[in-house]
Amino acid sequence: MTESRSAAGPRSDGEVPAFWRALGLPGLIDVHVHFMPPRLMSRVWEYFDSAGPLVGHEWPIRYKIAEEERIGHLRGLGVRAFTSLAYPHKPGMAEALNEWTAGFAARVPECVPTATFFPEPGAAGYVRRAIDAGTKIFKVHLQVGGFDPRVRELDAVWGLLAAAGVPVVVHAGSGPVANGFTGPGPFGEVLARHPRLTAIIAHLGAPEFEGFFDLADRYERVHLDTTMAFTDFFGGLGVFPPEMLPRLRDLGLDGRILLGTDFPNIPYEYAHQLEALARLDLGDDWLRAVCWDAALKLLDISPPLS
Repeated sequence: MTESRSAAGPRSDGEVPAFWRALGLPGLIDVHVHFMPPRLMSRVWEYFDSAGPLVGHEWPIRYKIAEEERIGHLRGLGVRAFTSLAYPHKPGMAEALNEWTAGFAARVPECVPTATFFPEPGAAGYVRRAIDAGTKIFKVHLQVGGFDPRVRELDAVWGLLAAAGVPVVVHAGSGPVANGFTGPGPFGEVLARHPRLTAIIAHLGAPEFEGFFDLADRYERVHLDTTMAFTDFFGGLGVFPPEMLPRLRDLGLDGRILLGTDFPNIPYEYAHQLEALARLDLGDDWLRAVCWDAALKLLDISPPLS
C-alpha cells in the first residue's frame, strides 16, 4: 500500500518537533483546536468532567491549563497555525463568539481567523460580516447545537460559504452520542443543495466513516479531519474499518485529509494523535500532506515559522 515506511510517531510531546523535522516540514497545521472565552471554556470542561449526556464517557481533559500556557504549549510543539473553534448551543451566542475569536486571532499570530453560526434570524448577515473581516474558517457542531443543517435559516449561510470558498468544520458524525440530525444523511442533503461548499468533516465522520467518505468521493470540496481517529481512546467515536485504509490514503494524498486534534479537550498527550497517524504506515508523503500541505493550501495562509 505504501511506497515508503512512515516516519516514527512521537511518544511524548517532547518528541513532536523531531517528528515533523524528520518529515522535512517546517511544523504542523492543526485545523481542529478549541479556544473560547474563558467562562465558556470552563463550562465546557465542567461538562466533560461530569461525562454529560453528549459525552457519555469518562473524558479527563489533559490540558486544563491557562490560555497563555495552552498557546505556549502549541508553539513549543511547532504548531505553526491552528484554529479557535467555538460554537454556540443556543440562539444569540454566535455573533458574540465571533467577536471574541476575531480578537483572539488578532493577538495570536498563529491563529487562523475563525467564526461560527447558528440557525437564527440574522445569521447570514453576521456570517457575511465575518467573511468580509477576513475569517478563514467556520465551525458548526450539529450534535451540541442540536439543530438540523437543512433548516431554511441556514440555506443562505451555506450559499455564502460556498460562494466565498471559505471552509466550515462540521461535526456531523454521530459520535460520541447521536441526535436526530447527525450522520451523513442530513448534511448530505445540504451538500446536494450546495455542491461547491468547502466542508471539513470532523473526526473523519465517526462513527459513520463510510457514509462521509462517500460524500467526499461525490463532492470534490469535502474534506475530513483526523481528530481523535486511530487513537487508543475510543470515547464513542467508533473504530475505523481497516478495509477503508486505501481510501484514507488516496484522499490524503489528494489533499482531502487534514490534521485535527481537539486540543486542549483531549484525554492524552497531543503527541498521541501523531503517533496514531504514523502507525497507520501510509507513508511519509501522506503524513506531509495531512500534517501540513493540505491545510496550507486549503486555508490560504502563511503561518509564522518561529
